[in-house]
Amino acid sequence: MHLQQLSFLNFKNYTEAGITLSEGVNAFVGNNGAGKTNLLDAVHYLSLCKSYFNPIDSQQIKQGADFFMINGVFVKNGQKEVVACSIKRNQKKQFKRNKKDYQRLADHIGLLPLVMVSPYDISIIIEGSEERRKFIDNVISQTDNQYLDELIAYNRVLLNRNTLLKQISDTGRYDPDLMAVLDEQLALSGTRIFEKRRGFMEVFTPIFNQHYNFISDGAEEVELVYESQLLKDKLEVLLNKNLERDRILERTTAGIHKDDLSFNIHTLPMKKFGSQGQQKSFLIALKLAQYTFLTQKNGFKPLLLLDDIFDKLDEGRVTKLMQMVSNNDFGQVLITDTSVARVEGIFKAIDVEVQLFKVAGGNIDA
Repeated sequence: MHLQQLSFLNFKNYTEAGITLSEGVNAFVGNNGAGKTNLLDAVHYLSLCKSYFNPIDSQQIKQGADFFMINGVFVKNGQKEVVACSIKRNQKKQFKRNKKDYQRLADHIGLLPLVMVSPYDISIIIEGSEERRKFIDNVISQTDNQYLDELIAYNRVLLNRNTLLKQISDTGRYDPDLMAVLDEQLALSGTRIFEKRRGFMEVFTPIFNQHYNFISDGAEEVELVYESQLLKDKLEVLLNKNLERDRILERTTAGIHKDDLSFNIHTLPMKKFGSQGQQKSFLIALKLAQYTFLTQKNGFKPLLLLDDIFDKLDEGRVTKLMQMVSNNDFGQVLITDTSVARVEGIFKAIDVEVQLFKVAGGNIDA
């Protein structure tokens, strides 16, 4: 699968732009603030119906404009897929595939899978567990169209249970039958999600280890561990066991919304003891493992977007990484960087062709 053409109107700092891409490596080079990352984000919209960086759609509209529009022509299994996303201020987002509107955006997820690697990914390591759960959910939802529905159902019941806990505290009235119904519903969805996450991690972890060892040349010992309360007990048991505590705290303290991933280097937390280069290598290995996993599950290669990844990586790791993503295991690649000479030098050294685009002030020149 590859993106053949991309065009957009009034998107972030672009008034109007359109490009035709190669099926291999495409590099977008320009100064910081030129719009390179915005271009990748437009592609992310077409794949996952949202921005990678900002959840508020209206904030992606160019200042002074009333709407934005993004169009992409993808080629998948020899067939063209024309995808369009448009947003007008104070109106619902419109998403079309081959000129037909989607009734549910969730139905588009997984059709055109994508992996993005960005400096913003550092939040997966340094921020709270929610960021790491988002990572797991993003990967699984691109291969399992029922997973997102299950997650939505779980979060809806979780909200109802937390609302009930607060009402109990406020009014002093407790309805055990209603609590039992919510617990049953939460346990049903939560257990399904847990099983899918656990199954995913069993496949994903060895792939991650392989990619990290290649990038680092085996220089460090790292560990990726799935942590869940459900590894120790069933959710219905945990909910019952923690009920009194939940009533005091007015929130549900057990469930898959507490899941986490543990990242370690030489048995110590990567967050505290990993260098910037090691943390970046860890994140890149995570994303490349995501790429491999999606390829294996879907039977075709997703898009790979690499935003400003050369910074803070030594020359050896950059070369290893580019060798990896430029071989036959990977398909179309979109890269951003600030240096034309660096991009040209890297790909000349590994004898790989690259289509170069220069980005400046919201303009793109091939």
